[in-house]
Amino acid sequence: MQQHLYDRDHDEFRELCRTFLNREAVPHHERWEADGIVDREVWRKAGAAGLLGMDVDPEYGGGGQQDFRYNAVLVEEIVNSGCSGLGFGLHNDVVAPYLTELTTEEQRKRWLHRFCSGDLVTAIAMSEPGAGSDLAGVRTTAVRDGDSLVLNGQKTFITNGELADLVIVVARTADEGAHGVSLVAVETGTDGFTRGRRLAKVGLKANDTAELFFDDCRVPATNLIGTENHGFYHLMANLPRERLSIAVAAVAAAERLLALTLDYARTREAFGRPIGKFQHNRFLLAELDTEVTIARTFVNHCVAEFNAGRLSVTDAAKAKWWTTELQNRVADRCVQLHGGYGFMAEYPVARAWLDSRVQTIYGGTTEIMKEIIGRGLGL
Repeated sequence: MQQHLYDRDHDEFRELCRTFLNREAVPHHERWEADGIVDREVWRKAGAAGLLGMDVDPEYGGGGQQDFRYNAVLVEEIVNSGCSGLGFGLHNDVVAPYLTELTTEEQRKRWLHRFCSGDLVTAIAMSEPGAGSDLAGVRTTAVRDGDSLVLNGQKTFITNGELADLVIVVARTADEGAHGVSLVAVETGTDGFTRGRRLAKVGLKANDTAELFFDDCRVPATNLIGTENHGFYHLMANLPRERLSIAVAAVAAAERLLALTLDYARTREAFGRPIGKFQHNRFLLAELDTEVTIARTFVNHCVAEFNAGRLSVTDAAKAKWWTTELQNRVADRCVQLHGGYGFMAEYPVARAWLDSRVQTIYGGTTEIMKEIIGRGLGL
């Protein structure tokens, strides 16, 4: 399907992304998967190439492009390269808005230059062993003590958790449910802040995911991000952007899986003819191609709406659940069409299948997305 979302500048940026990934990530990704973490240096190289903080004000070292299409291009090219260990999307699409829109001038000067250069890797710590999608149920606390905040608690499933130099921690600052949650920045090396084991995941094996622990972790009160006890609302305001980013990745992954499988179906023979010539397989691929085209059309619309400041919480939820469920369905069918080869880790379709599964879970589960949409219907 012909794209109408991007223009020449985005096409040139796509080439830059593709060149960078082929040079700095693709040759190393197999090793990163074995190690369970990417090289720190790839972050600095990405910063030097202008791939971090594209929408951050140039005053702080960013690209100054208030156009989410650049973010979408980078996400798509990371997916197309198969380099699922790179946590650039979380850094650019999830953390960046908190650091650009909710911080003080002193905080921006302290963090953003290094954010854009790749010297400061970021993460956001929401999930806990007993609280995932229910952010109002977090138990990690941040108690004021003079000019400090003292954190106690545990976080889990934290993307970039091992490499992160700055973690935005969702913590309880008052006993008032959603009304008592705040965002606190914790920097690496802070006393009382430790990281647990590197979590062994089914997919996304090169992306470091960790447990974080806070044991009387004392940070300056000036590390509060946004308004105290208003963290839940800050999160709700920024989650549509995160969910849009996930949807962009989901459609790109479905397109890649379909392209890999079409190539295989044209060349792999059974009973004297390519497997794509069997009516069942041909019809299945026709159905998947149609659904992926529809998903691409809606996601492109959502990107345009986001750029125009009109993307609703409900539409972001629709995009997130529909595209990620589609991604998993496409992955499952494509593995089946590959037969035994689809179950071999050396085949990209097998690795993409494993990487796909988490998409319906993080950023808000499919069930939570449907709950949001249902409430929007007045139900």
